[in-house]
Amino acid sequence: MPKVFKLYVKYVDAINRTVGRITMYLIFVMMGILIFSAISRSVFNAPYIWVIEMAQFTMATYYLLGGAYTLQNDAHVRMDLLYERWPVKKRAFVDSITAFCLIFYLGVLFYGGWSSTEYALQYGQKNYSSWAPPMAPIKIIMTTGIFLMLLQAFAILFRDIATFLGKSIKLETEIETAS
Repeated sequence: MPKVFKLYVKYVDAINRTVGRITMYLIFVMMGILIFSAISRSVFNAPYIWVIEMAQFTMATYYLLGGAYTLQNDAHVRMDLLYERWPVKKRAFVDSITAFCLIFYLGVLFYGGWSSTEYALQYGQKNYSSWAPPMAPIKIIMTTGIFLMLLQAFAILFRDIATFLGKSIKLETEIETAS
């Protein structure tokens, strides 16, 4: 496997691991927002119109920025009827076909996200709610998350091709635990 592919996988994995581990803490931010909402509404009788929508934006950020980390750790759902019984090379071959499909899908999503983000920035798009927050920040986060997943899908493809060719590219975490 050419060195450029190994470097690509190494750096994309490092970026997505860092972003993913930081993103994990957003669940606590969302919980804090929801606790604030419950306390302000029930104890102080002062409901805020922005809390639920802000919690939704936080959850969307959590999912979108954590998606690449989930792909990296192979933590997504897989229907396993035959997969575990196959030899490693056959799994790598099938995974590389799946990676091509994923790359196509994420490419289309990225294209749509990019144009949607441009629209939100150009026209100052606001959400249709009583709070009416600007949509550009969440659309930028959405497009960034999709882009990181796209980069990770290419890293997965390169890793699968290397495994199929008998020249595996290990994850940094696999290297650290092996030594």
